[in-house]
Amino acid sequence: QVQLVESGGDLVQSGGSLRLSCAASGFTFSSYDMSWHRQGPGKERELVARITNSRSTMYADAVKGRFTISRDNAKNTVYLEMNSLKPEDTAVYYCHARRVLPLRNIDYWGQGTQVTVSS
Repeated sequence: QVQLVESGGDLVQSGGSLRLSCAASGFTFSSYDMSWHRQGPGKERELVARITNSRSTMYADAVKGRFTISRDNAKNTVYLEMNSLKPEDTAVYYCHARRVLPLRNIDYWGQGTQVTVSS
């Protein structure tokens, strides 16, 4: 059974930091690209950061220089270190796993963890 379990969401003041974790099970974690997405109040879900199975990373412009994505394949866990948080970072943060195959992709999603940044 595939599971992605996010943790680390919290209420934090503007300028603060949080570290999100996503523990994966039920699939070959090291073969998957992992990413964090978020959905703020009244907004569409958006990509925040991605780390490929070869550890290449990319970030949304809104979080560059403030957020860092990393992965620990031995622990089947992906992390999102968030610094200098702003009220506009308030959202539910979702973990996503994708394996790119020639004819299709395989996608898994977590249930999300709430991050609230107060001004």
